[in-house]
Amino acid sequence: MAVRLKTRWHRTRRSRKNIEKASKPKTVEDLAGVIAFNIWKLAQEIFRHMAKEGFAFTQDEQVMGVITEVVAFLTQIADRMVYGKLSDEERARFINAVAQNLVRTHQANQEETFGPGDYAGPFIDILNDRFAHYAECSFDEDEGPGYAFRRYLGEKVYEAMATTDNKWVIEHVMEIETPDAVKNMRRLVTDVMGLRQYKTRNPAT
Repeated sequence: MAVRLKTRWHRTRRSRKNIEKASKPKTVEDLAGVIAFNIWKLAQEIFRHMAKEGFAFTQDEQVMGVITEVVAFLTQIADRMVYGKLSDEERARFINAVAQNLVRTHQANQEETFGPGDYAGPFIDILNDRFAHYAECSFDEDEGPGYAFRRYLGEKVYEAMATTDNKWVIEHVMEIETPDAVKNMRRLVTDVMGLRQYKTRNPAT
């Protein structure tokens, strides 16, 4: 799955103000905004790829359900990647900013599709529930998310599509979609957060 990710700020010649803004050091919140933008983009791409592979999406609710599940999964990947490389305070700010950006994007997309309403609350509830479950799953810095981590995503995507006859959803998500998504997230978080410049902390400290 080839996805063009936005990992750099582009300077513009249109105004000195924009040039000066682009050259300023980026805060954790700035970086989190870029991560969140790309997480949503990757989630949309997974839905599109699954549709091309023949999986049936007959309702907009199914599409948004799948995107929401992938967003929760990818956000957890980002959080695991910065663990031990950001301070606890920076990590909390980072994941909170990522979530806030995703909530705003979700609200805007839902309003565009279904009309005015409070979509943020249910979305936050889903994220919190998924984060609690993923917290119990293993993640290796070299190998990535463990079997239970990937299996849970597959099961939740299957549930989001359960009103249609979609066989092999869990296996497809685990074996086809997840590896590419994790690879893209590794590149994204490493590039945007500059992880190589951080010294790894002992998780026990």
